[in-house]
Amino acid sequence: MTTSTSKAATLVRGDPAHQAFLLLRTVFTIAPIAFGLDKFFNLLTDWPGYLAPWIDRIVPGPAQQAMYAVGVVEILAGLLVALRPRWGALVVAAWLAGIILNLLTLSGYYDVALRDFGLLIGALALARLATAEPSR
Repeated sequence: MTTSTSKAATLVRGDPAHQAFLLLRTVFTIAPIAFGLDKFFNLLTDWPGYLAPWIDRIVPGPAQQAMYAVGVVEILAGLLVALRPRWGALVVAAWLAGIILNLLTLSGYYDVALRDFGLLIGALALARLATAEPSR
């Protein structure tokens, strides 16, 4: 085993910050891709129902077409987190801020907005942790 391999293994096993980075990077890669894909199939929920009417009025086409665009953005954001977590995490955080704004103006979804605020904080934590990772 080379020195760099044993050092990497030690980091993974022993450094809580590195472990947190890996955990958050994994979640913020998989979740946006999975939710983005579901915007095309509506298996988890009826996504167009989560679009605030004022946003639906300003985007062209029906709400489902808007959800297709949302899905593409989410998939790309997840891929960006996988490839460049420092920047991808900031894109995800900004995207979550937009989702929160949408939910706060869509009466009755305050609990989901609060959950997404927690995710936004997690994305910002990932962006900070990524600054300590080599070549990220």
